Amino acid sequence: MRVACVLGPKFEDSEFKQPYDAFREAGHEVTIVGLEAGAQLEGDKGTVKTTVEKSFKDVKPEDFGALLIPGGGSPDKLRAHDEAVKFVKAFMTAGKPVLAICHGPQLLLTADEFKNHKMTAWKTIQGDLKKAGANVVDQEVVVDRNLVTSRQPSDIPAFITESLKLLEHVPARR
Repeated sequence: MRVACVLGPKFEDSEFKQPYDAFREAGHEVTIVGLEAGAQLEGDKGTVKTTVEKSFKDVKPEDFGALLIPGGGSPDKLRAHDEAVKFVKAFMTAGKPVLAICHGPQLLLTADEFKNHKMTAWKTIQGDLKKAGANVVDQEVVVDRNLVTSRQPSDIPAFITESLKLLEHVPARR
């Protein structure tokens, strides 16, 4: 399956790298999508560097079967840009798998795509989501239909396991 990984500056190193590697190892094609193709991005911890492969202007949600939203500072930076928010919203509207960890649900909040899903997130984002009316629980991983969410780096193994299960059971669209 083709997976879009939306990524901006100061992403959480492990929340990007570990799922990215696991999805590729499982045979999925993962494309890093960001604000500017060719931009060099560095994780918040400085241990992971990567390059944006495609800009939001270069791709359409229809090009992908699933979406990965790593946490850290990246989701907050991306949600300030309409093209990123519209891209994320399109996956939720289409019912495609969306895999968001830590601060990732900030993009769902800005896209107004959180009300009909049970989810989790980083503790401060949980509070924001609750105030907005989301059904939030404090668990290492929550799977609700097309949405997989987790809270923090220590949840990555469960996040990867449940994300891969969901990707396996989705009819291949791309």
